[in-house]
Amino acid sequence: MNIPSIKNDVSAEEWALRCDLAGCYRLIAQYGWTDLVFTHISARLPGPQHHFLINPYGLLFDEVTASSLVLVDGEGHKVRESQFDVNRAGFVIHSAIHAARSDVQCVIHTHTRAGVAVSAQKRGVLPLSQQSTFVLGSLGYHAYEGVALRDEEKPRLQADLGNATFLMLRNHGLLTVGATIANAFLAMYLFEQTCQIQLAAQTGDELQFIDPAIVSGAQEAARTQTKGLGGQFVWPALLRKLDRIDDSYRN
Repeated sequence: MNIPSIKNDVSAEEWALRCDLAGCYRLIAQYGWTDLVFTHISARLPGPQHHFLINPYGLLFDEVTASSLVLVDGEGHKVRESQFDVNRAGFVIHSAIHAARSDVQCVIHTHTRAGVAVSAQKRGVLPLSQQSTFVLGSLGYHAYEGVALRDEEKPRLQADLGNATFLMLRNHGLLTVGATIANAFLAMYLFEQTCQIQLAAQTGDELQFIDPAIVSGAQEAARTQTKGLGGQFVWPALLRKLDRIDDSYRN
């Protein structure tokens, strides 16, 4: 689609955030975590207004560009004129979390086959892999209430996430949050890998669980592995990969 650039109409700070968020959409598409047009990623702009960017409803994730992202306020009203609408369910989920968590810049929600499958298992995430240890240290669960169209669900979403990084939406999918887009993406990568590995392990022999003491120390291990940079440790390399494939997300 030919979407006019708004680079010269927004601040440098907003444009950088738009490019990172559009890049995140493209990466989700590259890794095969999309569900046509029905999941969403948001990023909150700095400032007291609680304005955030979210995908133009109807575009595939590999079509999203920095200029096509829709800026909305906490009530779902467009702050900047856009030809695109916003997914109502996406707005309910993301606005709830941005309102409750001032430490969160980015929220990612997916409906992958592995994520939904594990979300439908009564025991949820099991300590079966190194990846799972990072998830289990900061994981909440939210019961399925149907498609998230009702504002009355927001307080329960907020309570179930609490201060966690990972939220398993029962019978629905996965959600991660981060202080940056890079952090939220790395968290989703770990969450998705955890679910894929769990399903694969469950097709084989008797399961071998990881010692709880190792799980309890996983967050510190993660900080060591990323040199304290979290998602930013891998984010520049991921964007370089995208730029080699197709840099149109920056438009």
